[in-house]
Amino acid sequence: MKKITIWLIASLLSAGALHAQQHRFDPPWNVPPAAGVSFTVPGIDNIPDLYGDIIDPQLVIFFAGNQFMVIDSLITDFKKYYPQYKRVFAETLPPGILAQQILTGSLVTGNLRIDIRPDIYTAGKNRIDQLRDSFSVVKNYAGNTLAIMVQQHNPKQVKGLADLGRSDVRTSMPNPAWEGIGKRIIEAWEKTGGTALTQTIMADKIQKGTTYLTKIHHRETPLRILYDQADAGPVWYTEVYYQQMIGHPVAMVTIPPAENIRASYWAGILKSAPHPQAAKDFMTFLMSTRGQRIYAHFGFTPPEL
Repeated sequence: MKKITIWLIASLLSAGALHAQQHRFDPPWNVPPAAGVSFTVPGIDNIPDLYGDIIDPQLVIFFAGNQFMVIDSLITDFKKYYPQYKRVFAETLPPGILAQQILTGSLVTGNLRIDIRPDIYTAGKNRIDQLRDSFSVVKNYAGNTLAIMVQQHNPKQVKGLADLGRSDVRTSMPNPAWEGIGKRIIEAWEKTGGTALTQTIMADKIQKGTTYLTKIHHRETPLRILYDQADAGPVWYTEVYYQQMIGHPVAMVTIPPAENIRASYWAGILKSAPHPQAAKDFMTFLMSTRGQRIYAHFGFTPPEL
């Protein structure tokens, strides 16, 4: 009986390993924290946008979702500079989802209900302005521009934003309903091809199934391209930069300044922050030379002074 049990376990583990190869690009792309039991199943149970200690945290930060790549370095170094903070919890969901979480008080992911209040919320300027009365302090800490992510070697020969309107190019597009970048991309399309290009990509191609609207842009567009479900997707420059940094087979098509836009990211300390001192300390670190170097390392541009 014991031999059969051991054989069965070995077979299941082997089958799981083979199955995992189908998910070789799946998140989490960050380094998971140390734990007594590590249970991550690619494509099923990975929860890549919730980080750290959710029980009795000393600091809670809601980051703009496309900044998931800075979390490891940012939180680790913050704890080095401020060792009194051992337990930090962070989320990197789309800013619109995070804003709804703040307003409604909770979030459900899968079967898990999260009822937690943030100390700091970061997002683009428009989203911050919408919640301006909720903050005691706001600061601009980084910037970004757009780029186009394509499959390695760019087999469809995408050369610019206008090519995303081609019928043979499967486009992954951030949903403007909760992703600020979606609205900024539309601004860039207007510069490039006017309302006709927007109509083609956001109406005609959606109807035909060749434009896909994402549910969680900063994870979904790279995955769709990596798994050959899309040929190209307009993203933040840092998205392509990071995927190339970790060795994933994607390429970047740059967008000229005349057609591009610039985003500015702002952090606000909430008036309702449960840990106001920790929030102030984190804001100080975020704006420090070390905090700014971390953002620069991942391709972000400096804040506008």
